[in-house]
Amino acid sequence: MKGCACFVALIPLFIFLSTGFAADIAAEVGIYDKFKGQGISINVYNWGEYMSNGSDGKLNVNKEFEKLTGIHVNYTTFASNEEMYAKISSGSVVYDVIIPSDYMISRMISEKLLARLDFLNIPNAKNVMPEFGGLEYDPTGAYSVPYMWGTVGVVYNSREIKGEVDGFDALWDKKLKRNILMFSNSRDAFAIALKKLGFSFNTENREEILRAQGELKKQKELVQAYVMDEIFDKMQSEEAWIAPCYSGVALAMMKGNKDLRFVLPSGGTSRFVDAACVPISSKKKEAAELYINFLNEPEVACANALYSDCSTPNLKAFEMLPEEIKNSKIAYPDAEVLKNTRCYRFGSQELGGFIESLWIEVLVGDEDNDNWVMPVFIVVCVAAVTCIGVLRVRGKRRKSDVYAGSSKT
Repeated sequence: MKGCACFVALIPLFIFLSTGFAADIAAEVGIYDKFKGQGISINVYNWGEYMSNGSDGKLNVNKEFEKLTGIHVNYTTFASNEEMYAKISSGSVVYDVIIPSDYMISRMISEKLLARLDFLNIPNAKNVMPEFGGLEYDPTGAYSVPYMWGTVGVVYNSREIKGEVDGFDALWDKKLKRNILMFSNSRDAFAIALKKLGFSFNTENREEILRAQGELKKQKELVQAYVMDEIFDKMQSEEAWIAPCYSGVALAMMKGNKDLRFVLPSGGTSRFVDAACVPISSKKKEAAELYINFLNEPEVACANALYSDCSTPNLKAFEMLPEEIKNSKIAYPDAEVLKNTRCYRFGSQELGGFIESLWIEVLVGDEDNDNWVMPVFIVVCVAAVTCIGVLRVRGKRRKSDVYAGSSKT
């Protein structure tokens, strides 16, 4: 799962999330009765560890939806946006609800793979915070309803790094040579370099992208390792001192190492959003929209946020969260801070291929240490050929991973 705002779910909060709450919703909102007794089923495709499933006595979202509506939910999960995209675009499986990330939503809109939503069937969309409307990936807001979100910042060891860390520039600090980690995917790596230079990370200007590549080449001799999920283990165990990081992963790490700090660059950074959509191929669009509406019931959205350890864009769900979560500046930065963030937008296949080729040049370069360069080269080449973009790590690691310190997904 991706770097969302991570917190230990507080069990007392779920006292009000009893299995009887669905009946209360049904009494207030008659739209959930429409498909009862019709034997309808829908296929839902989501990230792993991203929806409350009834474990530990908490709310089972899909079971409650089934009881409330009579619609059966076939629920499966994916590990990356690209895995999900491959299935939808090939038509090999028909899904009714999917929850992609911002840049993939942008791509799927451009390729006419998503249906326009009928918001008469999603009245709870009004619960979404206004600042999540009309973002770059879905400017008209016609194709998606935000589900979870987070930011990208810098996590560092305050015991080893005494000076102020203000932004991405610190990832190029020569005094920290071989104690720096860097994202191993091209999209995030180039975004960081572009922001360091003062450019938009959604730029399509090839000269700016080439300058970002130059920055990444300069950084390479300072980098201990290019990683994704390994950031968790390396920073917690103090094998490295500083790394770019998703907000939720940072919060999870900070629980295990009190010397770790997280900052959002003052020069701006990316805000990621995952949102619920209906593929154009769905034959059960109204039932799918009913499911999206249910996800935006305040109690449901709150349960999902706590289970997944993620930041919710649902205002009423946010108001139900414990105070320590609501007041976290990492999970929920101030509005002024968020004004300086942007979502990823999909450019084009050609531009993506161009960036991927430049990334391969960065990783391979003139490195003598072939024991890691060649494996990275092979992985990136496969990624380029198969058009794999960003495999974003969700904030909630599987419980066994958090406690055993192992990698996930």
